[in-house]
Amino acid sequence: MTLSETDALDGLRDALGQLRNRESVALRLLESSAKHSFDPDTELDWEAPFEDGKWFWPPELVSLYGTPLWRRMSEEQRLLLSRHEAAALASLGIWFELILMQLLVRHIYDKSATSAHVRYALTEIEDECRHSKMFARVIAHSDTPWYPVSRVHHNLGRLFKTISTTPGSFTATLLGEEVLDWMQRLTFPDERVQPLIRGVTRIHVIEESRHVRYAREELRRQMMTAPRWSQEFTRMSSGEFARVFSVAFVNPEVYTNVGLDRREAVAQVRASAHRREVMQQGAKKLTDFLDDIGVLRGVGRRLWRSSGLLA
Repeated sequence: MTLSETDALDGLRDALGQLRNRESVALRLLESSAKHSFDPDTELDWEAPFEDGKWFWPPELVSLYGTPLWRRMSEEQRLLLSRHEAAALASLGIWFELILMQLLVRHIYDKSATSAHVRYALTEIEDECRHSKMFARVIAHSDTPWYPVSRVHHNLGRLFKTISTTPGSFTATLLGEEVLDWMQRLTFPDERVQPLIRGVTRIHVIEESRHVRYAREELRRQMMTAPRWSQEFTRMSSGEFARVFSVAFVNPEVYTNVGLDRREAVAQVRASAHRREVMQQGAKKLTDFLDDIGVLRGVGRRLWRSSGLLA
């Protein structure tokens, strides 16, 4: 056997090993989905009124927390801001999950529909549909506006889901899921928070943990096997998406709707060391992982730093 034939055989063995691992992970996730999936329409009490004096988001996670403006606000206004920011985050979640579902469909389009990997992707799409409906319902129930992202970010999302590489898609998936997941893990056990919001975040955390595992495993494989140009494009596009995501995370319209000066509020959030620490802490598990698999390099790393998500 020649050296080239040996290399080819080794490559085939590696590919088969990765395929078996991909199927094994998907099977375990399918089993977990069968045991731990929820219907928000029946699991949550949508008829119960909100409780007076309870937050809609932990105060430490509200964007203005600790700023001079926060110290001037009444407790009632702080609670109202948490209500509107919870609605804005739910709106952002719907936007992001619509992008994610399209990226997953693209990912499985050329793959065997009978594989566990594809079956789990379809299961995740099913989860995301329920999550988006749940978020829309909690916005309506909260008597707040729907907070769409800016037209620029909306169109950037349209462009991204059209041109993204497969590893780029999974990097963006993790960005959208892991930062919000970190915040929600602080929210659902917090008894200061409204029971309905705690229930929504609990469901989302349990089901998103499977999505994170699926995306991490696939992204690790993709960064090992993708062509060099694809890896470089992933680094740059994910860095740019991180910048978009960090800006879109709080919709400035919430400040206007609770009676605050929008420009002053935005300026204080940007200057807030506490807010910067919250966002970096929320992204830390993700950025550590991305650094480990080679995503945070070169221009991409500089873009991630400029997003404020990477120290």
